[in-house]
Parts: sequence; C-alpha cells; structure tokens
Amino acid sequence: MKAELRSRITRWRQADAERRAANAAAAQSRQHPFPGRWVGAISLIGGPALLMTGILLRARFHFFFPDQLAAYTRHPALITAAYTCFASGIVLLWPAVMTLAQWVAATSPLWGLWGGCLVITGLFTRTFQFGTDHLAFHLTDSFGLQAMVDGIDDYYLAWRDTRWHPFRALSGPAFFGWVVLAVGAYRSGALGLGRSVALGLMSLLALGTLKGTQIPQSIIAAGGLCIAFIPLGIAQLRGGPPPSRRAMLWLVVLIAGHIVGTAWGPRG
Repeated sequence: MKAELRSRITRWRQADAERRAANAAAAQSRQHPFPGRWVGAISLIGGPALLMTGILLRARFHFFFPDQLAAYTRHPALITAAYTCFASGIVLLWPAVMTLAQWVAATSPLWGLWGGCLVITGLFTRTFQFGTDHLAFHLTDSFGLQAMVDGIDDYYLAWRDTRWHPFRALSGPAFFGWVVLAVGAYRSGALGLGRSVALGLMSLLALGTLKGTQIPQSIIAAGGLCIAFIPLGIAQLRGGPPPSRRAMLWLVVLIAGHIVGTAWGPRG
C-alpha cells in the first residue's frame, strides 16, 4: 500500500514537472511586448508588497466601518497611509496579473483569458471602493465622526437596495476570479500546486466600503499572493538583460514628469 502511494506521488511529481517545463518553454517562445519583463516583474513584486503593507498598517483596528472611521479620527496619517498602500497595491497588480495570465495562456489559452479578465475586472471594483473610502475620510474631517457613521450607514442601505450598478454586478470577479486564475496557473504549469493554492487564497480578501483588515483572513490572502507572485517577479528580473540606457532615460523623464504634475498640477 505504501509502495503504491509512493509510486503515485512520484508519477504526480513527474507529471507536474513536465507540465511546468512545457509551460516555461511555450511561454519563452511567445514574447509579449506589453507590459514587458521589467514592468511585469516590478508589478509582481511591488503589488503584493504594497497590499500587505496596507493590511498590516491597519491590522490593529477592527475591520468594519465605524471602527475604521474612528481610527482615522485618532490616527489620520496612519490610516491614510494604510489605505493608500492598499489601493496602490491593487492598481499595481494589473501588470502582474496580465503577466501571469500570458504565462497561463501559453499552454491553457481559455484559462489564461478568463482568469486574467476576471481578476483585472475585480481590481477595478476594488479601486472603485477605495474612492468611496477616500471621500468618507475627508468628509469626516468636515462633518465629524457621528455624521459620517450615519452617512455610511445610509450608503450601505442604498447600495443594498440598488437593483443594478456596474461595480455591484462585478463584485463577484473580485472573489472567484482569483480561483479561476489559480486553477489555470496549476493546469497550465505556470505555477506549482502550492503556489497555485496560495494564489487562490486571495478570494478571502473582504470587499466593500471601509473594510479594514480581517484577522486572519486578510493576512492569509495577502500572504498567499506574496508567495505566488514575488518569486515569479524575481525570476522575471533574473531572466534577461538589464534595461537599456534609452529605457532608463525614459524612466527618468516619466518620473520627473510625474513629480512636476503632482507638485503643480490641477488640485480641484
């Protein structure tokens, strides 16, 4: 019985190794100019890191909205930094998801297509939710804590009673899109079983206005994303030559333009 079990595990490991080798070869033969190796790698590393940073910064406060608003009134800089890191991580994830989806599509095109599209759609939904968070915090400065608690209560009721809204209808992909992408990553050989399961754990991350850090679900979800994405990003960085001087020049120009736009751009 034990010998048969060991034989099955050995065959499963061999099949997994063959699947991953086939995917690596297929992905290498299909070079994708967009978003590119460097943008994809930075996104694979930076997106999960920023997400985890935001989650940990607000971890000591209860996750539901009255406590999040109360935490903001006591620690405005900390809560602002936490939500900003979280939202920046969500935005930065789209090149990472596109990069992984392209690897999946090299050997499992439909899984790559649907997994990538569903997850990126979910990222848009979370970005929309951050807009309501940002507004709520700034209105708390103007109207006070109790007025905003009552206002968000009314918003939750109105949102519940809304028959249709694009970001209400697209809430589902924010959860199950990660599962689809994780299954595709394993079936295609883009990721092994452990890291595919870790990627699917992102479906545990709560969605909604002023939803903070749930212990332990949020940390498990972000930790799984770090396990799945960061080693892939490091491998991407090591898998080719450094950027050219021309690319570095354009990077400096873009950063300078961003700084100028931030300092002197429209503020209304």
